[in-house]
Amino acid sequence: MALTNGTEVEWNTPQGKTHGKIVEKKTSDFELDGHTHRASDDEPQYVVESAKTGARAAHKAGALTEKKG
Repeated sequence: MALTNGTEVEWNTPQGKTHGKIVEKKTSDFELDGHTHRASDDEPQYVVESAKTGARAAHKAGALTEKKG
């Protein structure tokens, strides 16, 4: 699975599964909404934007599923 900017993905939230798109790949530590996220070249994190709310979150590749079709 090639995760790049604009890729449509799904992920789990406390409210259930949601979907949106990848807006940025992070390969170094960063802050999002006041939380520090650890990222590296070997373990990048992806900033995703919810299609429903526009809210942004960060996830590792293993937490994302590419949407088909």
